[in-house]
Amino acid sequence: MKAELIITAFLFAGLVPASAQASFGAPYPAACGPKDTGFDVSLDKSQHPLAQPEEGKARIYFIHDEGAAPSLWTREKPILIGMDGAWVGANSHNSYFSVSINPGEHHICSATPYNRQVKLVALTHLQAEAGRVYFFRTRVIVPGAVYNLEISSVDNDEGEYLIASYPLSIFHPKR
Repeated sequence: MKAELIITAFLFAGLVPASAQASFGAPYPAACGPKDTGFDVSLDKSQHPLAQPEEGKARIYFIHDEGAAPSLWTREKPILIGMDGAWVGANSHNSYFSVSINPGEHHICSATPYNRQVKLVALTHLQAEAGRVYFFRTRVIVPGAVYNLEISSVDNDEGEYLIASYPLSIFHPKR
């Protein structure tokens, strides 16, 4: 117990890398956006209907799920979402947003904002079909004081439940 407290103190002080995904100075992977981009995020707690795909397109929802115990990472830092080399948005706390995408293969990145000490990155891909709705969930997992960022697809029932439970993320690039 005492050793866990000491390790946790070092992690919070920023003296020890917080994840095997940590990277010092390396650029984000190609699926992400540029490292000097940031977002200000606010939450719209009003109810929003599930948006359907535009004609000939697919719609993808990105949900950040902190569960019952919010992560220290997202208290001050949003989770950035990139696709095919550009940032498409950001979530903060338990929240979601959606984007319209063209059919075809897409490479998806979720990441914490770039800083000098550590960043977390998780990657996946999607073969999107026109007329379909997709849901992806990000989570910051903290097993034994090691932070990991995960992104995974969730089925439509769970995705619809999560977006009905969480506020909409409203994001703007930082200036």
